[in-house]
Amino acid sequence: MRKRFELVGFVLSMCILWECHSFAQQKRPSNARVATESIVKIKTEQNAIVWLDDVRRGTTDGSGFLNLDKINAGRHVLRVRAPGFSEKTVPLTPGNSLVTVPLIRTTDHAELAFQKAEEVADKAHDDEARKAAADLYRDAIKLRPNRPAAHLGLARTLLELNDFRGALAEVREARRYRPIYPEASAVEGRIHRTSAFMDQAIASFKRSIREAHGFEPEAHTGLALVYEDQGQYDQAVAEFRTALQQLSDTEPVLYQLLGSIYERQEKYKDAVEAYEKYLELAPNGNLAPAIQSVIDQLRKQASGEQLMPK
Repeated sequence: MRKRFELVGFVLSMCILWECHSFAQQKRPSNARVATESIVKIKTEQNAIVWLDDVRRGTTDGSGFLNLDKINAGRHVLRVRAPGFSEKTVPLTPGNSLVTVPLIRTTDHAELAFQKAEEVADKAHDDEARKAAADLYRDAIKLRPNRPAAHLGLARTLLELNDFRGALAEVREARRYRPIYPEASAVEGRIHRTSAFMDQAIASFKRSIREAHGFEPEAHTGLALVYEDQGQYDQAVAEFRTALQQLSDTEPVLYQLLGSIYERQEKYKDAVEAYEKYLELAPNGNLAPAIQSVIDQLRKQASGEQLMPK
């Protein structure tokens, strides 16, 4: 998925774009933290995208439902968008276990142009389609220049087209209209990392996490990638674990990538656990045959670890 880290795909195609990572066993949160978190069911139109505090949390099912978990106590802002409907923002107050968000159909040309750009961008798998999506985003921006989501969608598309300068310009435009924008900061981090400006990438990812009050799986994953690039494997593992906890096992490929880190560290038992988790979540995934072929060998190496003196 393009926006989930949303980041949706945050899937094999997404991981290829910004080279996601994997995970092993996540530490359980403290009892104090568990007590401050809740689950909220959202009811709206089907196939609606849902954001919480500007972090994309998922898409409603065919009945229009989506469960949001790991919601900390306090007030939050819920944003919902469905194809053919006007986007709606509502407050999410403590204590609500079911929130119904009615949407209204729209004939607004700017809104429909933006939704068309999003649809084409989500399905784009080659540069020709990405260029078409970029043109649609530009058309939507002409109709409504002050829409930060349109500028950010164009930034993501330009990043995929390796137009780093153009992508950064669109991130700046998005932040001009929405100065505190965790998703924009995460995309900025991806642009810097792809351009090999690692210090700037770290700063952008950390800013994204601060802006999102900790819940930003795209930024945590991006930060993990930078740490892996720099050979800081323990820090990378910690960030991947956080991303996986926040994504609630919706991105199996992260387990494969985490397994590869454990292999580099010669932690073969941990690598096997991560790879097996990938197979559990994605038995027919693109990486499944390759992962299955190495698990037996890793188990042998893990057995050798147990025989080694402490």
